[in-house]
Amino acid sequence: MDWGTFAATWIKALHVISVIAWIAGMMYLPRLFVYHAAAETGSIQSETFKIMERRLYRGIITPAMGATWLFGLVMVFSGLVDWSSGWPWVKAVAVILLSAIHGFYGRQVRNFAADRNERPQGFFRIVNELPFVLVIVIVVMVIVRPF
Repeated sequence: MDWGTFAATWIKALHVISVIAWIAGMMYLPRLFVYHAAAETGSIQSETFKIMERRLYRGIITPAMGATWLFGLVMVFSGLVDWSSGWPWVKAVAVILLSAIHGFYGRQVRNFAADRNERPQGFFRIVNELPFVLVIVIVVMVIVRPF
């Protein structure tokens, strides 16, 4: 195996590992929001959720997103992605949407931390599904490459 193939294999592996960590957190954080929305403001449960949400967002999800983008861009600029096909464009849009949801989650973490949440549990139950829908699109684009 030459150096280029070796490096490309490791970059892909690190990208997938980062994606798994990012998506796991993106699926778990809104579940915390569901329970936090039901907790009484100022209660021990509410304060515990604040800590859990902050640590998950800052300590796991955000670094994992950064690593996902880093390794993804390394693959793009290394020529490992053929942009003449349609699938990379759809995947890129899905990743950008996932990143926007990440930013929205960050705003919700700040809102809960300041006791300013105005959204009901049901909202967060629905929002919880959005990352998974985008992951389905991304995986189909990368594996099936329908166009």
